[in-house]
Amino acid sequence: MERPAWAPHGIDISVPSVSRIYDFYLGGSHNFEVDRAAARKAMEFMPGLPKIMQANRAFMRRAVEFAVDAGITQFLDIGSGIPTFGNVHEVARKATPDARVLYVDHDPVAVAHSRAVLDGDEQSDVVAADLRGPRQILDSPEAALLDLERPVALLLVAVLHFLEDEDDPYVAVAELRDALAPGSLLVLTHASFEGVPVPPERAGGAVEVYRDIRNPLVMRSREQIARFFDGYEMVEPGLVSMPHWRPDGPVDQEDPYAFSGFAGVGRKA
Repeated sequence: MERPAWAPHGIDISVPSVSRIYDFYLGGSHNFEVDRAAARKAMEFMPGLPKIMQANRAFMRRAVEFAVDAGITQFLDIGSGIPTFGNVHEVARKATPDARVLYVDHDPVAVAHSRAVLDGDEQSDVVAADLRGPRQILDSPEAALLDLERPVALLLVAVLHFLEDEDDPYVAVAELRDALAPGSLLVLTHASFEGVPVPPERAGGAVEVYRDIRNPLVMRSREQIARFFDGYEMVEPGLVSMPHWRPDGPVDQEDPYAFSGFAGVGRKA
């Protein structure tokens, strides 16, 4: 297999990557055939997976706009993935030129491309780190970009469902919460069997594809997802499907797959 010029040396391009699969769903070009093959296999069970990813991006945009309207100009985006049109810093700076954004990902391709996109941008940076190790993020030199004495919007969009229970995801989210100033926001989406427009047994086929590529997809219940907001006050309308969180217009024409899983925003008291 020929290595594309954009692929960082040292990564195994024969192994699928969650970030590159996500990039494929969004119509990006920074993915390999092995990623596309895994995505297509998952779509045999859930053909609307790209619609779910698009709904994620649309929710993220609305949540960032909400954060800016609330006076927040600092963003910590963990599990940010490969840069695509409408990144957090682009959305935020349409509303305020002062926005500062720290991106975090453990995928070398995502980190390399984020650095390329952000080259020369003194108000944004990227950290190669993992959500499983919050101190690795908070103690990184790049974290000095953010003033943790002031409110920050913490984005955990489509990332927590890749942490298994043995990874202690609730502990990691709580550690990040405790490092943030009062008034900070938690912006979160999470996969769930609830809302998926196919039987759980069929959706489970897509889940197995991720397990086969050693990136298990954990489908948590609404109650389990709500636990991530411990220590936060939920912002209206609460924990809902992505299209139902402060929509720009009517949602009755949305693709049924867009209503899969949950999204919410919480404010730290």
